[in-house]
Amino acid sequence: MKITIQDLPEGEEDEIIIRCRTVDEQLLKLIYGLRSAQEKLTLTKGDKLFQVQPSQVYYFEAVDNRVFAYLEKEVCETKLKLYELEKRLEGTDFFRASKSTIINLAKVKNISPAFNGRFEACMKNEEKLIVSRQYVPILKAKLGL
Repeated sequence: MKITIQDLPEGEEDEIIIRCRTVDEQLLKLIYGLRSAQEKLTLTKGDKLFQVQPSQVYYFEAVDNRVFAYLEKEVCETKLKLYELEKRLEGTDFFRASKSTIINLAKVKNISPAFNGRFEACMKNEEKLIVSRQYVPILKAKLGL
């Protein structure tokens, strides 16, 4: 693979051109990674608004028609619905783990089988989340199993 970087004149927009024979999964992940690196999520905590990179989020959870983003040590609210987050984070390390949860696989320490065909994901911050039986095949596909 050859990588070329060129300086642009002042005022021109940054541009990435990808030239390849085939678009494979590894290339798609690279493209999604580049896109998500620029994207930020707006979260609220109390009366304060702030923006975070999606990669800072451990998981999202829907509770009582509200969606919360769980960071390493704090919990914030987002105005986006889970299906909107799922679509927005498509092709990244996030995946739907249940009807009410989206997990960031990059923040998972380990995964183990649980009862009734479900899995348990232990996050790097020691929280434990259940992956519903319905979403286990998606998890296995994401992990290449």
